[in-house]
Amino acid sequence: MSVLVNKDSKIIVQGFTGGEGTFHSTQMIDYGTNLVGGVTPGKGGSKHLGRPVFNTVEEAVEKLNADTSIIFVPPAFAADAIMEAADAEIKTIITITEGIPTSDMIKVKNYLNNKNCVLVGPNCPGVITPGEAKVGIMPGFVFKKGNVGIVSKSGTLTYEAADQVVKQGYGISTAIGIGGDPIIGTSTKDALEMLIEDDETDCVVMIGEIGGQLEADAANWYKSSGSNKPVVGFIAGETAPAGRTMGHAGAIVGGSDDTAQAKKEILSKCGINVVNSPADIGKEVKLILN
Repeated sequence: MSVLVNKDSKIIVQGFTGGEGTFHSTQMIDYGTNLVGGVTPGKGGSKHLGRPVFNTVEEAVEKLNADTSIIFVPPAFAADAIMEAADAEIKTIITITEGIPTSDMIKVKNYLNNKNCVLVGPNCPGVITPGEAKVGIMPGFVFKKGNVGIVSKSGTLTYEAADQVVKQGYGISTAIGIGGDPIIGTSTKDALEMLIEDDETDCVVMIGEIGGQLEADAANWYKSSGSNKPVVGFIAGETAPAGRTMGHAGAIVGGSDDTAQAKKEILSKCGINVVNSPADIGKEVKLILN
């Protein structure tokens, strides 16, 4: 079983008729994703890209049995969109929107505590199970079906890792881009745990970056889980100066444990195969799986 999304996922798009929503929905449909409809308040009852449009997520769930949502709503309204999806009992909520205020995400995080759903993102490229469902903004052609899972804070490094794995003759089970904001729904540990427990995944590539504790938490979980499923790790930001945000809001070295070097040491101690350059990810996977 793949994780989070597959060919049977019934996917709706929040912010369906906007520019971003339209562009990426077209790409998802062209990929073969089971995109069943979308939500744009005030445009309910119309059709867009040959799919029905609803005013609310609740209506879309009622009429289409949707279980997965991808959000392209502007930052000021995105937190409400996430909570609306959770209220409508959407199981997997993938939030692409960048720039959601941190104060809004604190509310969302607390709100989701007693809801039965998984939030991926915000500020992420989404999730892809190759050959089945692309729920995000990643270039689908890079990903071929296989048995290597990817969890990454970085969008572009997700694509880079997938490309290398494919060039070594392997493929991807599911790739999860968790996003680079300070407050996100699915942590590195959560995503790693899903992939380690997935029968169709034989090896996991974990891509992190400077700042925060996510990679250390994931590595410590992996060690204590006793799993013998191999993990390849890469930490971006080796040359970043302390105290400066690098690319992502969450990528800032706050203390000595946040540096790339410190994180790499923690990963190694926990039994993860650490590579020093993203160019070595594919080769390391091949070494392990050969």
